[in-house]
Amino acid sequence: MTAIWSQEALLQTWLDVEVLACEAWEKLGKIPTKDLKEIQAKAAFDAEAILEREKITKHDVAAFVSVVQEKIGPSGRFVHMGLTSSDVVDTALAYRMMKSGELILKEIDRCIAVTAKRAKEHRNLICIGRTHGIHAEAMSFGQKWLVWNAMLQRARVRFLAAKEEVSVGKLSGAVGNYSNLPPEIERYVCEKLGLEVDCVSTQVIARDRFAAYFSALGILGSIIEAVAVELRHLQRTEVGEAREGFTKGQKGSSAMPHKRNPISAENLTGLARLLRGMVIPAMEDCALWHERDISHSAVERVIGPDANILADFALDRLCGLLERLEVFPEQIEKNLTSLHGVVYSQQVLLKLIEAGMSRDDAYTIVQANAHEALDSGTSFLELLKKQKPVTERIPEKDLTALFDPSQALRHVDYLYEKVLGKNV
Repeated sequence: MTAIWSQEALLQTWLDVEVLACEAWEKLGKIPTKDLKEIQAKAAFDAEAILEREKITKHDVAAFVSVVQEKIGPSGRFVHMGLTSSDVVDTALAYRMMKSGELILKEIDRCIAVTAKRAKEHRNLICIGRTHGIHAEAMSFGQKWLVWNAMLQRARVRFLAAKEEVSVGKLSGAVGNYSNLPPEIERYVCEKLGLEVDCVSTQVIARDRFAAYFSALGILGSIIEAVAVELRHLQRTEVGEAREGFTKGQKGSSAMPHKRNPISAENLTGLARLLRGMVIPAMEDCALWHERDISHSAVERVIGPDANILADFALDRLCGLLERLEVFPEQIEKNLTSLHGVVYSQQVLLKLIEAGMSRDDAYTIVQANAHEALDSGTSFLELLKKQKPVTERIPEKDLTALFDPSQALRHVDYLYEKVLGKNV
């Protein structure tokens, strides 16, 4: 990814666009074949020479073209014929965004694969579900992986659409109306680069396309953070259900040798903030004066490389974290049973309603006994067995059955089929 966004790659892509445009002109008979061969053979750039020339021109593309033409010699006069700077810059930018998007999609696919694998691994591992950070009801630990997998699948669809939207080139001149070069030039260059031809442009490609791309990265960052925050909570000492892999020789703290901190998950949270921070500038780039100004340029020189490199790095780190995540079934079971059975309160409530008790009355008696169990550390089930309004309606055998945690897996096959398909 960093190679795509290097200065060398930037200039090389500009050069590719320029040479391809010359090839298209030659096919139209506007550049002699012998001159095209000279261009193809000698077209090159010297990055240092371009920087020196830019000190004079105060224009990077003008400096680039000047140096390239000098490298070629007399035939170099045909380089940049009919083009405006943005024909080169925007087409090259779209090409690099497309290539970056391909790498990011591969990383998303890796994360999708590992979440699917680990969802299958923990399909029948029953844990406590939490809402507002408080124990709620039993669930499959694998369902956490399913949720992440589904989010990543949506991220892939969203990002693929954004990548395709930004994968367009334009070589249509200073105001986009092909006044000094025919559409054939644009079609040829875009086809060679694997880009679609922009449906209509000004001097530049409309920036809503790029805003969509960076927005998709911002949402992807939020998904990464959602996974990371859950893993940070699960690793808290008081929870202890999961832990990041810890390598030999690794140190969690310079002062406290016992520490094994969730550093990868915390790092991912920070990276997500950076990614989201680049979305607003990308959106603000959409509004340009008339057919073009350069207010977008400085923004894209920063967020183009930074957002793509950050997203690629974050996905790679997330994938490694998920692959190496340690899960502790014994601690999960301990947490599941730590509240003396009150997490089965809804099952009791519904059974009492089914047996003829009003919802308000059933809620009152279940809540009172649940709170007593919590406050006194007493078994919720045993307290209910002493309540005549309960035992009159629910036989002891049926009451005990309501506290079977395996009920949480009653529809687990349905959940897995919805996310991963039938072959799970």
